[in-house]
Amino acid sequence: MSTSPHANGRKIRFNILRYNPQAADDVPRMQAYELEEADGMTLFIALNEIRDKQDPSLQFDFVCRAGICGSCAMLIDGRPGLACRTLTKNLGAEITLAPLPFFELIGDLSVNTGKWMRAMSERLQTWVHAREQEVDLTRIEERMDPELAEKIYELDRCIECGCCVAGCGTARMREDFVGAVGLNKIARFRLDPRDARTDADYYELVGDDDGVFGCMSLLACHDVCPKNLPLATQIAFVRRAMVKQGFE
Repeated sequence: MSTSPHANGRKIRFNILRYNPQAADDVPRMQAYELEEADGMTLFIALNEIRDKQDPSLQFDFVCRAGICGSCAMLIDGRPGLACRTLTKNLGAEITLAPLPFFELIGDLSVNTGKWMRAMSERLQTWVHAREQEVDLTRIEERMDPELAEKIYELDRCIECGCCVAGCGTARMREDFVGAVGLNKIARFRLDPRDARTDADYYELVGDDDGVFGCMSLLACHDVCPKNLPLATQIAFVRRAMVKQGFE
C-alpha cells in the first residue's frame, strides 16, 4: 500500500478570488492554483500548502483548525462554510473560493467578521444583566436545572463564524439586520434565569424589521450553520412569543 501523502493522485484546481483593498492599484480577479489531493485533505490544508509552496501573498484566516473559532469561514463553491471542516474529497476537481459577502473585506479570503459581531453584540447587549443585589462571594451560584442548562448550551455553541449572515437574503437588503446570530443570542439570554431582563426588554431590542420581523424565513441560516444550530426554530419561537404579547 502506498504511503505517499498524495496517494489519491487527483489534481485539484482552485479558483480563488483575489483582491487587496489596501492596494490602490489592485483589482478583483480570479487566480488559479493546482495541487495534488492528499488523504484527508481539508480546504484549510490545501490553502496552507498553496501559501507555503506557491503564493505566500494569499490571505485567509485560521486559528483553531477544529471548527471552533469560525475564522476560516468563506464561500466554498458559492456556499458559506468552514475551510477547516470541508474535505476536498467531498468537492469536485475544480473548486471556487471567495470571501464571505456582507462583511468588510481585509484581503482575498479574509474578512472582518469581528467588527460586525462586536457591534451587533453591543447593540443587543449580549451579556448577562445581573439582578441588582449585593453579591455574596461566599455563596456558590445556585444550581441550574440540567435540562435548562442543556438548552442554553445548545444555543451557546454559536462560533460567530458569519456563515448565517453571509447566506441571509434579508442581510443583503437591510444593512442593520441583526441576523440569525443576533436573534439566537436573544433566545439564549431569554432562557437564562440569571439575566434580570424581562421579555419586554428583549423584544424592544429586536422587535422591528431590523430584528425578528425582518426575517423572510428563507432558511439559508439554518442550512449553512456549521454547528447545526436550530436557528430557524429559534427565530420562529421569538417571533411567535412577541406576537402573543402584542408586538407587531
